[in-house]
Amino acid sequence: MNLVVMVVFTTLISMLLMMISFWLPLMLPDMEKLSPYECGFDPLGSARLPFSIRFFLVAILFLLFDLEIALLLPTPWAINLLYPSETFLWASLIILLLSMGLIYEWKQGGLDWAE
Repeated sequence: MNLVVMVVFTTLISMLLMMISFWLPLMLPDMEKLSPYECGFDPLGSARLPFSIRFFLVAILFLLFDLEIALLLPTPWAINLLYPSETFLWASLIILLLSMGLIYEWKQGGLDWAE
């Protein structure tokens, strides 16, 4: 009984939040809302300047290796698992795959700032 009540309650709240989310963005933007905001001052230049694709690539690589660290950080506690050698095998495979990708990007010149 409690499970049914919880599922119905959760479904109703989810549907209510979805309906509210469709009604909220119906506000019409004006020029003030569409203009860039820089600490209350008029912007000196365009706020929509494109940035270098190399910067984007380095940022993606940073996030990828940051995720690798987050995934592999609990690996020393794998010794307490049922099959620790399998965990270390998968961790080594992840490190090998990411290292091969980094070497490939390096050889392709994706990490060179000057051409």
